[in-house]
Amino acid sequence: MIWDAIILGAGAAGMMAAIEAGRRGRRVLVVDHARAPGEKIRISGGGRCNYTNLNIAPDRFLSQNPRFALSALKRFTQWDFIARMDAAGIAWHEKTLGQLFCDGPATQVVEMLVRDMDRAGVTLWLGCAPGEVRRAGEGFEVETARGLQRAQAVVVATGGKSIPKMGATAYGYRLAEAFGLPVVETRPALVPLTFAEQELAWMRPLAGVSLPGRVSCGKTGFDEALLFTHRGLSGPAVLQVSSYWREGEAISLDLLPGCDVAADLRAARGKLALRTVLGRWLPERLARHLEEAAGVTGVMAELSGATLDRVATGIRDWRLVPVGSEGYRTAEVTLGGVDTRALDGRTMQALGVPGLHFVGEVVDVTGWLGGYNFQWAWSSGWAAGQAV
Repeated sequence: MIWDAIILGAGAAGMMAAIEAGRRGRRVLVVDHARAPGEKIRISGGGRCNYTNLNIAPDRFLSQNPRFALSALKRFTQWDFIARMDAAGIAWHEKTLGQLFCDGPATQVVEMLVRDMDRAGVTLWLGCAPGEVRRAGEGFEVETARGLQRAQAVVVATGGKSIPKMGATAYGYRLAEAFGLPVVETRPALVPLTFAEQELAWMRPLAGVSLPGRVSCGKTGFDEALLFTHRGLSGPAVLQVSSYWREGEAISLDLLPGCDVAADLRAARGKLALRTVLGRWLPERLARHLEEAAGVTGVMAELSGATLDRVATGIRDWRLVPVGSEGYRTAEVTLGGVDTRALDGRTMQALGVPGLHFVGEVVDVTGWLGGYNFQWAWSSGWAAGQAV
C-alpha cells in the first residue's frame, strides 16, 4: 500500500497533523517507537497538561526567525484548540499568566487526539521504530520496524532531545541533514541552571526555599517564582531565562521586585538584626544567608547608609554566574532545530524537497514556559495536515 502521508512521531504535533490530513480523506500512517502516544502530553503540567496559553504572540517564541511561527499560529489559534477541548467535554481552568490546564488528568487530551485520529481513519503503529527515509520517484520510502512503507508525503514530528529517558533522540535532525537541510545548533531549554561548588556550598542549605522574584539575563527578565535546589536554581523564572542564558553570562536575581529596599531598610533602623528585618519580606533561611553574605553583625541602628545600600543592591540585583544546566535530562524542550529558512511557514514543507514536512519541537521554534510549546505543536501540525 502507498500511503498519502506517513507521520513520524505520535506526539502532540504528529497526532495533530495526522488528524487534519485524515479528515481531508488522506490515507495516513503514524509511526512511533514508543509504546504509547503523547507521552509528553501525559506528564506535562504536573499531569494536568498546560495545553495552551491565552497570550500567544510571536514574541513569546525563540527562533532565528521568530516571525516564522506567525502564519501557523494565526491560522490555528489557541481559541481553536480550546474549542476542540470544549467539544470533547474536557474541563479546564486558567492559572497565572494565561496558562490553561485540564481540570482532570492530561490523559484526557491524549485520548481525545487518539479518538480523533481513529475517527479520521488514521492508522497508528506504536512500538515501531522508523528508520531511513529516502526519495522514491515523486514520493518517499520509509524504513520501519514493520517493513518498508511508501508515501507521497512524510511529516517529521519526532520532537527534540529533551527527556531522553522518554525516548527522545536526535532522529529528526539527522533526517533533516540527510536531505541537505540546515539545523540550528540545539541546546536544552526551559531547564534548571547549575553552579560551581563554591556557590553550591551556600546554596545547598537553601534547597527548597522558593519565592516570587524576577530573574534576568541581559535585557530579558521574567517575574515568576524561583527555587533554590541542591544543584543550583530552578522554578518558572529560572526555567524561562535558561532559554536566553549562555555559558559565561551572569544572571540577575531581584528578590523583591518593585520594592524600594534601601528606603525600607532605612525605615527599619533600631535594635533589630538585619535578618529579622529581611525576614519580614523573605524566607527566614534566605534572610539569614543574606545577612551572613553581607558580613553584617550589628543591629540596624549600627549600620551605615552605605552598608544598607549595599545590602539593598544585593537583594535587587544579585549577580550569579551559572556553570551550566541540568541538560536534556530535565529540559522541557530543545532550543534550535531545523532551520526555518529551509521551510515554508504556511505548509511546514522543506523548500526544495516537496512532500517533506517538519513540525513541532524538531523545528527551530521554541516557546516560553506556560503552554506555548504545545500551541506551536497544535498549530504547526495543523498547518502540515492541510498540505499533505
